Amino acid sequence: MEVSSGLVAGSHNRNELVVIRRENELGQKPLQKLSGQICQICGDDVGLTVDGELFVACNECAFPICRTCYEYERREGSQICPQCKTRFKRLRGCARVDGDEEEDGVDDLENEFNFDGRHRQEMDRQGYGAEAMLHGHMSYGRGSDLDLPHVHPLPQVPLLANGQMVDDVPPEHHALVPAYMGAGGGGGGGGKRIHPLPFTDSGLPVQPRSMDPSKDLAAYGYGSVAWKERMESWKQKQEKLQTMKNEKGGKEWDDDGDNPDLPLMDEARQPLSRRLPISSSQINPYRMIIVIRLVVLGFFFHYRVVHPVNDAYALWLISVICEIWFGLSWILDQFPKWLPIDRETYLDRLSLRYEKEGQPSQLAPVDIFVSTVDPLKEPPLVTANTVLSILAVDYPVDKVSCYVSDDGAAMLTFEALSETSEFARKWAPFCKKFNIEPRAPEFYFAQKIDYLKDKVEASFVKERRAMKREYEEFKVRINALVAKAQKVPEEGWTMQDGTPWPGNNVRDHPGMIQVFLGQSGGHDSDGNELPRLVYVSREKRPGYNHHKKAGAMNALVRVSAVLTNAPYLLNLDCDHYFNNSKAIREAMCFMVDPLIGKRVCYVQFPQRFDGIDRHDRYANRNTVFFDINMKGLDGIQGPIYVGTGCVFRRLALYGYDAPKAKKPPTRTCNCLPKWCCCGCCCSGKKKKKKTTKPKTELKKRFFKKKDAGTPPPLEGIEEGIEVIESENPTPQHKLEKKFGQSSVFVASTLLEDGGTLKGTSPASLLKEAIHVISCGYEDKTEWGKEVGWIYGSVTEDILTGFKMHCHGWRSIYCIPARPAFKGSAPINLSDRLHQVLRWALGSIEIFLSRHCPLWYGYGGGLKWLERLSYINATVYPWTSIPLLAYCTLPAVCLLTGKFITPELSNVASLWFLSLFICIFATSILEMRWSGVGIEEWWRNEQFWVIGGVSAHLFAVFQGLLKVLAGVDTNFTVTSKGGDDKEFSELYAFKWTTLLIPPTTLLIINLIGVVAGVSNAINNGHESWGPLFGKLFFAFWVIVHLYPFLKGLLGRQNRTPTIIIVWSILLASIFSLLWVRIDPFLAKSDGPLLEECGLDCN
Repeated sequence: MEVSSGLVAGSHNRNELVVIRRENELGQKPLQKLSGQICQICGDDVGLTVDGELFVACNECAFPICRTCYEYERREGSQICPQCKTRFKRLRGCARVDGDEEEDGVDDLENEFNFDGRHRQEMDRQGYGAEAMLHGHMSYGRGSDLDLPHVHPLPQVPLLANGQMVDDVPPEHHALVPAYMGAGGGGGGGGKRIHPLPFTDSGLPVQPRSMDPSKDLAAYGYGSVAWKERMESWKQKQEKLQTMKNEKGGKEWDDDGDNPDLPLMDEARQPLSRRLPISSSQINPYRMIIVIRLVVLGFFFHYRVVHPVNDAYALWLISVICEIWFGLSWILDQFPKWLPIDRETYLDRLSLRYEKEGQPSQLAPVDIFVSTVDPLKEPPLVTANTVLSILAVDYPVDKVSCYVSDDGAAMLTFEALSETSEFARKWAPFCKKFNIEPRAPEFYFAQKIDYLKDKVEASFVKERRAMKREYEEFKVRINALVAKAQKVPEEGWTMQDGTPWPGNNVRDHPGMIQVFLGQSGGHDSDGNELPRLVYVSREKRPGYNHHKKAGAMNALVRVSAVLTNAPYLLNLDCDHYFNNSKAIREAMCFMVDPLIGKRVCYVQFPQRFDGIDRHDRYANRNTVFFDINMKGLDGIQGPIYVGTGCVFRRLALYGYDAPKAKKPPTRTCNCLPKWCCCGCCCSGKKKKKKTTKPKTELKKRFFKKKDAGTPPPLEGIEEGIEVIESENPTPQHKLEKKFGQSSVFVASTLLEDGGTLKGTSPASLLKEAIHVISCGYEDKTEWGKEVGWIYGSVTEDILTGFKMHCHGWRSIYCIPARPAFKGSAPINLSDRLHQVLRWALGSIEIFLSRHCPLWYGYGGGLKWLERLSYINATVYPWTSIPLLAYCTLPAVCLLTGKFITPELSNVASLWFLSLFICIFATSILEMRWSGVGIEEWWRNEQFWVIGGVSAHLFAVFQGLLKVLAGVDTNFTVTSKGGDDKEFSELYAFKWTTLLIPPTTLLIINLIGVVAGVSNAINNGHESWGPLFGKLFFAFWVIVHLYPFLKGLLGRQNRTPTIIIVWSILLASIFSLLWVRIDPFLAKSDGPLLEECGLDCN
C-alpha cells in the first residue's frame, strides 16, 4: 500500500476508477540510525546485535548494559539488573548458567549447554594445551570466530569477584573461570573490555584451572551422572517428538494437549494462558442453592395451581401464567452460569516465544476495524481518539493495520482522519517512549492522577506539557472542521484540489479508499514506522440492500484480505479506545496457544465505560451481564459476541468448521464372540460410503508456510468437501459462488497464516479492493448467510457468534487486570431506552428467523447449555408482556379489594418464605464469587423492570410488524459523548413514546396505594391485614421504577426525589382522610332522615 497514491474512488460495476492526489503530501522521513547507548557499568557503547538492532540486556527496564558486562554479570556477578533488580534472562547465543532451568528461555540449541562460554572453543582451536582441550570437549556450543595472533603466557586469575571458594573446592582445582573478553569479542563495541579483576595483560587469554581428579564432576556443576541422564532423556524426548510430528506429515497437533507422552521441554507446547475455576467454597454452595431453589419453585407452582382464588379467578390466572413464565426465564438465565471460570495469561511467555533477541517479531498480524456512520452523532474527536490509541498500541507496528469504515461517506470524517494521521506521528512515539496508559489523548490528559508516578525520565514533564499543547491545537482543528461541516454548500463539498467529494450523495456514491499511513509514508517524528491506516467507504447505490453495520464489516473483511490479509481481526466501535495497550497481546495468548488456540474463533473482552454517573442510574455498566453471565458461558463453550472489543480468527469468519480433535483409538474386547465383531465390521463397512476431509485439512494441503505469498492452485481444492452434483461446475466456480467474483480475494482465503499475494503491485491491490466493496459484489454469494457477519438482524453480533458456535468453534472471555477497552454510554434515559430497544428488536428478529436457537444448529457443535444461553438471549424481550401484566396487578388489587392468592396457610407461607430466601441467597452467592457489588446488582434489577415494560415491549410489536407485515423500523444511532458538561445529559428530558408504559404503571400504582390506604381507614383495623400484602406488591413495582421516576423529574433544584414521592403520597392520604372526617359538617344527635321517594299514600 502506497500512501502517495491518494484517495482511490470508483465503481467496479461502472468500470470507473479515479485517483485523487493529496496536496502537500508528506514524503517519507528517513529512518534515524540507532546511536549507540553508553553502558552504565563500563562506559563502552552498548552495541548492536547481529541484525543491527540495539542490544537490550534487561527486557523489563531496558537498562543500558553492553553484552560483555551482561555475560559477566550472569556468570560471575549477582545475575540481576542493577536498576529494576530483575534476574537477567538468557538471550540467544549466550551460555546457560545455574538457575536458567526454570526459565522458559529462547530456542537456542547451539548454546543450550554451553555453560563455560564461547571462548573455550577458541582455546581448543588455537591449541592452548591439554587443559584447553579438556574444556573444549566439555563445551557443546559453537565458539566465535575470533583469531588470536599469537599465544601468550597464561596468568593466574583469582577464583571469583570476591575471591571466595565454592563448596570445598580449592581455587587451584576449580573449573569455573571468567570468559575471555578480548578485543573484538563479545557484544560490546569499541574493542574495549571490562577489568573487574586485576589482570596482568588485557590482551592475554585466561588460564583454565586444573580439575581435581578425586573430585566428582558434580562439584563443578558439569559432567555429573544426573546431568548426563538429563541430556539423554532430553535427546530421547526430542527424537520421539520429531517422530510423532513426522508421522502426522508435519501437520499441527489435533489434540488439546492431553497427551501425556508429549515432551515437557518442548517450548511450543507450553501454555500461554491458564484456566482458573472458581473455588469450591464459593461455587458449591451456589450450585446447592440453585438446586434447592428449583425444588422450592416446583412446590410453589404446585400450590399456586391447585389453590385458585374463586372470587378473583381472572387475577389469579394471569398471575400464575406470569409466574410460570418468570420461572422458565430464570431457568434459561441461571443454568448457563453453572460453570463460571476465570482466566489468566502469560505475556512474558508470549514475548519469549515470538519476540526472540536479534530476530524479527513472529507475532501474528492483526487487522483492526473501526466503524462509524454519522459524524454529527459520533463526534470525529471521539473517533480520532480511538484511532490514535490503535496507532500507539504495544504491538509490532508492521503487524498492525487499522481500517476505518465510514458508512456515511462524510468528508468531515475523511478530513478528521487526515488530521489524526498527522498528529499520530507525534503522539505514538510519546506514548511508547514513556509507556503511558491509556493511549487515547483525551482520556489520558483528563486523568486526575499523579502523572509523575513511576516516570524516571527527566524530560517527561517537559515533553508531556508540549504534547498537551499539541493535542489542544489538534482539538481546535477538529472542532473547526465540525463547525465548518454544519453548513453544507449547495454544490456539495469539494476537496483541496477542486475535485468534488465523491460522497456528496450519501445514498449514491462510489467506493472510496485512502491509505493515510502505509509502508511508504507511515513514519513518526522519530523516523520509526507507524501502523497502517486506511480509510474505507463502500459503494452505495439505490435499489441495493446494504445491511447496515453488518454489511460495512463484511466490506472491511474483504478489503483487509486484499491489502494486508492478517489472520486475526479486531473490531471496535468508534467510541471504544484502547485502555490497555497490551490488549492484543492478551488475545494472542489464547489465539496462538498450542493447547486451545486452534479451536478458538474469537476472544471477547468485557465492555467498560467512561462518563457514567457514580450511582449508574440506568445500569449502563451492565456489570451483572459482563461479570456473571459471561464468566458462566466461558466455562461452557465461550461467551457470546457483543459487537465490539472482540478479536476474531479470520478463518472462522469464512464459515469453516472448527478443527476436530482426534479421538483416541477404541479398545476392542477379545471376549466378544466372533460374529459380533464381524457384524460390527460389516456394519462399519456398509456405513462407510465416502470419506470427506475437513475443510481445514484441504486448505493445509495447498498451503505452505515457506511460500505463503503464492496463491495455491484453484483446481481440486474443494475435492471431498461436498459431493459434486454435476461435472460442469469447477472448484473455482464453487469458491467464487461462496466468496464472490474476485480471484485475489479467493486466493487470500486459502492462506491460513495470512499474507498478501506475491507478484502484486499496490495499484492492482487497490483496484481489487475497490472491486470487493462494490454494492453488487455480494449478490448470489454466501456473504451474510454463511460467511462474515450474518445478516437478518440489527444485532448482527449475537447471530454471528451463534453461527460460529454452531460450527463447533469455542470462544474465550478475557478480563485483563487493566480493562482492555473503554467506551462511552448513553446516560440519558431516552437514549438508553432507544439503545435497549435496538438490542431487543434484534433478538425478536432472530427469534422469528430460521436461525432461532430453538430449532437451528442441531447436530452441529453447539453444546446444550450454550444453546440455553442463546435461547435466553432471543426470548427475553417476550418477558415484557407478562411483566407488564404483573406490574399492573398490584394497582388492580388495591382498587378492587381482591388479591391474587387465597388466605395463606402455614404450609403455603413456608413455600413463599423459602422461595424468597432462595432468591436472595442465589443473588448473594453470585455477588460473592463474581465480585459484583450489591448496588450494581440492584441497579440491574431495577433497569430489568424499566426496560422490560418499555423498550422490550415496543421491540416485540415492532419485530412482529417487521417480520409479519414487512414494516421496517429504522434504528437510531446512539449518540456518543461529546464536550458537554459532565453528567449534564443525565438530567436532560427527551420525550419519547417509550416513556408512556412505565409512566402509566407509576401513576396507577401510586393511585392504588392511596386508594388502598383510604379504604383501610374507612373500613377499620380488620382491613389492614389483607392490605399489607397488596401494599408490598405495589411498593415492589414503585421501587423498581424509582430510577425512571428520577429521570422524569430531572434535577429539581436539589430536591430529593424521595421527598417529592412521599409528599405526594402523604398529601393524598391526608386529603382523603380529611374528606372522610369532614369536620365542617354539622353533627346531629338523632338518626339522619331522608325521603325515600315513594308515595306511601
